[in-house]
Amino acid sequence: MLSKLYAKWMFSWETALTTRDTNRIVRPLEWGFDWLSDFSHDGPDDLQTMVELNRQIVACSDDFFGYKTPTDFRLEMRHPQLFPTNVRPETLAQDAELKLQAAIGELEEAEFLRFTSPVATPYPENDVVNARWYPAPAEKQAGKPKQAIIVMPQWNADAFSHNALCTLFNRFGISALRLSKPYHDIRRPAELERSDYAVSSNIGRTTAACRQAVVDIRSCLDWLESQGYEQFGILGTSLGSCYAFIAAAHDARLKVCAFNHASTWFGDVVWTGQSTRHVRAAFEQAGLNRDQIREVFTGISPMSYMERFAANPKRVLVVHATYDLTFLREFSLDVLANFDRHKVDYVSKVLPCGHYTTGETPYKYMDGWYLGSFVYESFKRLAQQAVGKAPVASTA
Repeated sequence: MLSKLYAKWMFSWETALTTRDTNRIVRPLEWGFDWLSDFSHDGPDDLQTMVELNRQIVACSDDFFGYKTPTDFRLEMRHPQLFPTNVRPETLAQDAELKLQAAIGELEEAEFLRFTSPVATPYPENDVVNARWYPAPAEKQAGKPKQAIIVMPQWNADAFSHNALCTLFNRFGISALRLSKPYHDIRRPAELERSDYAVSSNIGRTTAACRQAVVDIRSCLDWLESQGYEQFGILGTSLGSCYAFIAAAHDARLKVCAFNHASTWFGDVVWTGQSTRHVRAAFEQAGLNRDQIREVFTGISPMSYMERFAANPKRVLVVHATYDLTFLREFSLDVLANFDRHKVDYVSKVLPCGHYTTGETPYKYMDGWYLGSFVYESFKRLAQQAVGKAPVASTA
């Protein structure tokens, strides 16, 4: 009885959090072949052509997620800004307060890695990659290989999301790059209130956004290597976990992977998730169904690259939530089943909440503990292996 009441309360809370924003827009279906013009396709711009194009992407994923290392890496100092994606009064007030603090000199500047993304889009602001840089103190790095982690927050995250995790990792002697995803915070085109172009009813643009995110991650690894870093990890939340998974499947340098909410098929999340109801509405208006949406997003689905992901040894964490209405629990369990099938070295942790409630008290502290302890122990193991010591048993 109590479990049913708890579930009802949690689903109600989760639904309230996913419906409080009033600026989601239902845009019409667009195939978006122009966003994938370097991958040839024959036939009309329609469903079957897009399905075939996705088959090509999966078959030639080394080319699709391949890139040339940027040549304009640079560090910039500036005042951090919030870049909110909702218009709730409390968020706008927080944004105004940060701007005021910067104007009167009460807000410290922060350091950001900037470079031109190897994947070009029609939006100049989106094509300048942005990653807030959290270098670990030298004394924390002494006596071990230089270690770094790339952090990818959730869809529509503001620019402060996950920064606390980066400072936590610094305490472990692990440097962190908090990477802004395509169309997020400072990369968001001025025409948008939300980071809608990362996931939308424009199928080609959504696919290209994932491609750009994966290439940006790999470019960040190149920069870290140029700075003397030797061991690398990645942490992704929600949409960020999808990007992180595909990057790790295509780049063997990523040895520590933390996926904070995970799913196998991109299209299934779009179709069933509460936070993408407006995207599904556009697809339904065009007469498409769930199976078809899965097919047109196979090129950016973790399931398409499961064997590649498992081919190189790595330490993996999967955190999922029992009452998740955005990444349904069955999708996360499917990830774990595939990890078992492919003999991936992973740890599974379960939160007694939902997708959005993961960011609420007390669940955010539970999540932070799972993520922090896993990253600490996994990088400690990597360091021990590098100096020829036997790894300690994990308790993450």
